[in-house]
Amino acid sequence: MKNGLMRQQYLDLYYFMRLNRAVEDMMVKLFRQNKIVGGLYSSLGQEAVSVGTAYALEKKDWLAPMIRNIGALLVKGVPPRDIFMQHMAKYDSPTKGKDGTSHFGDLENLHIVSPISMLGDLIPVMTGVAMAGRYLGQKIVAMTWIGDGGSSTGVFHEGLNFAAVQKAPFVLVLENNQWAYSTPVKRQVPLENLADRGKAYGISSYTVDGNDVLAVYTAAKEAVDRARNGEGPILIEVKTFRRLGHAQHDPAEYVPKEMRAYWEARDPILLYETFLTGEKLLDEKSKKEMEEKIEKLLSAERDFAENSPMPPAEFAEQGVYCTGDDCHKIRPKWERPIAEVTPPRSSVAAVWTVEGFGSGKGSGGGSAPFHFGDTQKSEEKTEPATGEKPKDTEVSEAVAETIDSAVAKPGKVAGKVSAKPAAKITAKIPAKTPANARAKSHPAPKKSAKPAVASSKTQARKAGR
Repeated sequence: MKNGLMRQQYLDLYYFMRLNRAVEDMMVKLFRQNKIVGGLYSSLGQEAVSVGTAYALEKKDWLAPMIRNIGALLVKGVPPRDIFMQHMAKYDSPTKGKDGTSHFGDLENLHIVSPISMLGDLIPVMTGVAMAGRYLGQKIVAMTWIGDGGSSTGVFHEGLNFAAVQKAPFVLVLENNQWAYSTPVKRQVPLENLADRGKAYGISSYTVDGNDVLAVYTAAKEAVDRARNGEGPILIEVKTFRRLGHAQHDPAEYVPKEMRAYWEARDPILLYETFLTGEKLLDEKSKKEMEEKIEKLLSAERDFAENSPMPPAEFAEQGVYCTGDDCHKIRPKWERPIAEVTPPRSSVAAVWTVEGFGSGKGSGGGSAPFHFGDTQKSEEKTEPATGEKPKDTEVSEAVAETIDSAVAKPGKVAGKVSAKPAAKITAKIPAKTPANARAKSHPAPKKSAKPAVASSKTQARKAGR
């Protein structure tokens, strides 16, 4: 697959990966200075995943990041100061200091849905976003991410099945980073490739090297284009490695040293630098200029974040619940005539037709609610010629001859049916004796006179029937 990138786009991928790592390095320093009040989750070693996949989206497309997808936020246009202030719970942050991690979005301009802590829940949410965009005629694609551990949740499977059934323009990036917290993948999934999970839902899937940003971008671009063209959802498994623990409190001592050394030697930024240098797209001068640019940017963004005030105490009771237009004024953005999706043009006749089933003529000549696949379709049937017997189904020649003889000679057939079988049935049933005769031959004792009368009436009723 050719990626079709221009020189500046190659450099963009490099810039965003470097910016991603620099932002997280800056936040580690802020965390150790007790300036970050919430949790801090690193994506060290996974920068190519967030950047490569998000870069394949168009501006109008939607994404929903997880806590390690800071690179995707940067690609979408979120300034580093917003990320800093969000983790520092500052008043100028996107959530006005009401959250200390990355739970924020931008529905109006950047089309970012806030992360959901319950892993897997973003899959049905973004499926709904994709379906809404299709309904409004926006021609968008929705994307979200999930880890190898999150792919074992029930909502992962329910959401992916829902997306598949609806053929939603949705791309799911499955980050196989080898560890679900401290549980290795082999202890939770009996599969070599997690992309195989897409087969259960009849959707296409890719498996790519998550430390090769060009491979990630190329697969993501193809998946996004296919989803936009109506081919339904696509699953991309990226094989990568999280080089730090689950969060700052986790030293990740459970990771074998050999495994860590292997993946550190495959650092995605260093791999890409080697490629750019070999293709003469990057030299030492341009590399140094980019480093200085990032350092200058983050210094200013950090200063802005640190100088932002903490939220006032009285603000705690505000913004807890959405109250309507004074909260936000987001409205559907129609890009197709509303008449196409409203009655009468959207009305569909309540007819359910399946080949082999449906309406048809029964053997009695009337309508039959169901018929089998060997029955002629109603639109293919023709009027029978004069004297011909109409046929509903194809039958064997021997059976047809039996039926024809039965129709031609009904008397003989009736005799055959009613003679011997009737005699046999009669022989098996004992002849009935009138109730009064049985009473005379077997008089009941006086003490049981009443029961005898009742029994006689019962037998009489039976005889009457």
